[in-house]
Amino acid sequence: MSDARALIFWGGWEGHEPEACARVVADLLRDEGMEVTSIEGAGALGTEDLERFSLIVPMVTQVASDKDDIDRLCAAIRGGVGLGGFHGGMGDAFRDSPAYQFMVGGQWVAHPGDIIDYRVDVTRPDHPITDGIESFDYRSEQYFLHVDPGLETFATTTFSGEHAPETSGTVMPVVWTRQYGQGRVFYSALGHKADELAHPAAREILRRGLLWAAKSSEAERGPQ
Repeated sequence: MSDARALIFWGGWEGHEPEACARVVADLLRDEGMEVTSIEGAGALGTEDLERFSLIVPMVTQVASDKDDIDRLCAAIRGGVGLGGFHGGMGDAFRDSPAYQFMVGGQWVAHPGDIIDYRVDVTRPDHPITDGIESFDYRSEQYFLHVDPGLETFATTTFSGEHAPETSGTVMPVVWTRQYGQGRVFYSALGHKADELAHPAAREILRRGLLWAAKSSEAERGPQ
């Protein structure tokens, strides 16, 4: 992907280690041959020429949105730029922006029990993002999200109800994609902190998903 460019903008709640996560993702994308621009703060949406990127990766939990900047981001994705990311950096980035949440396809609302052990069930082993990856155990926050029912889902988790009885039996998307205009959108709920990105299955799903969003045939490569 010698001509591909990615923009990572990071910041917000420090509990998600945005700077460290940005470094991990930047290295991952550079290993795939992408030119990476990594900028602190969502202000990058107002200062960068978003259309020049193949992929934009939000990593900004709980930050206030600027309507003009969100409009620019949405226009870039609708025009064909890819959007990809994970956990709260993308799924809880702009709580005050329905337009952003509509584009992403979901919004974090809870993680009952906080850090717990749970199962991730791969439901689409026929797609390049999950090909060859089997269901796996994971330890992190089990995200409960409000989601678009039209998402294309590749992995789910089932809530036991132990930590929130009203969630018992709820099957929740963990990895999904959607089309937004001409742009591809990829999201994974996995990756609370930087060290979680070393988990082999979570990392490989993220790698392939970001490349898929960037419209790269490299996403079809097998596990590394």
